[in-house]
Amino acid sequence: MDLQHQRVLVTGADGFIGSHLVELLVSKCAHLRALIQYNSFNHWGWLDGLPGLRDVEVVAGDIRDGHFCDALVTDIDVIFHLAALIPIPYSFRAPESFVDTNVKGTLNLCLAARAHGVQRFIQTSTSEVYGTAQYVPIDERHPLSPQSPYSATKIGADAIAMSFFHAFKLPIVIARPFNTYGPRQSARAVIPTIITQLAAGSSEVKLGDVTTTRDFTYVEDTCGGLLAVSTLDNGIGEVFNIGSNDEIAIGNLVALIGDVIGVRAMPVVDAERFRPGTSEVARLRCDNTKLARASSFRPAVPLTEGLARTVRWFQDSANLNRYKTDLYNV
Repeated sequence: MDLQHQRVLVTGADGFIGSHLVELLVSKCAHLRALIQYNSFNHWGWLDGLPGLRDVEVVAGDIRDGHFCDALVTDIDVIFHLAALIPIPYSFRAPESFVDTNVKGTLNLCLAARAHGVQRFIQTSTSEVYGTAQYVPIDERHPLSPQSPYSATKIGADAIAMSFFHAFKLPIVIARPFNTYGPRQSARAVIPTIITQLAAGSSEVKLGDVTTTRDFTYVEDTCGGLLAVSTLDNGIGEVFNIGSNDEIAIGNLVALIGDVIGVRAMPVVDAERFRPGTSEVARLRCDNTKLARASSFRPAVPLTEGLARTVRWFQDSANLNRYKTDLYNV
């Protein structure tokens, strides 16, 4: 599918990945509609202040409202669905809100997409649905394991979307990014947590379990993967991982970021940051073979380079001042 003549909707456009995806798509489609979470301050989240958005149609609303979703999807050809509640620790405190947004919100968009004849619906999943790796690298056939309310709702959202493919022939593609990082990411994620503490002058970094491993993908590569998934003519009804096919332990990540910044960083275990019970995902490493074989997409930004770009962004005081480095961001 060529997006040049398509009307495209990005939900969650005010968020970290969504705002980067909007930047990528603005010159690649006939018309771009960007959904932001409604608020009375007329804040556009990370879209505020971004250059080149003059022709983007920004709409404020809430995917939990089915009537709103029906109007939102009118005249849309392609949907990139990124709107979701994602902070895992907060999902332990407020699981119902995750069900309402992630599962019911996805259902509302699928109903609207079916009603309006959407030609492609890219459901954005997460590697958290796999749980702790039962084998590595993790391919798309890996069993799903809901180790947190968040991952359970994303499994549910993926299942809702795929059911609309099977039952109603809605052209669904599931994109499953592994851990994305880069400028504008929330401090609830581990890389901004490390960088902001070091950038604020501390050599000690408060973290939870530092033995876990993750497969990190720079945000530009994740967006490139989403774009590649959306254009596959033979990708309907399929799941595609987006990741680097590499992993690093969080303790080693602290040292690597310290090297990039030029400080000796020391991880300090903070009991408040541990996940309860067996909910911690111990290991993630992506098998990206399926998408590589189906498209020309390959991740292009090595971890060290991506971290350097991310550190430079956070070291800008105008950016760092938006983060409360002395607070644990649930």
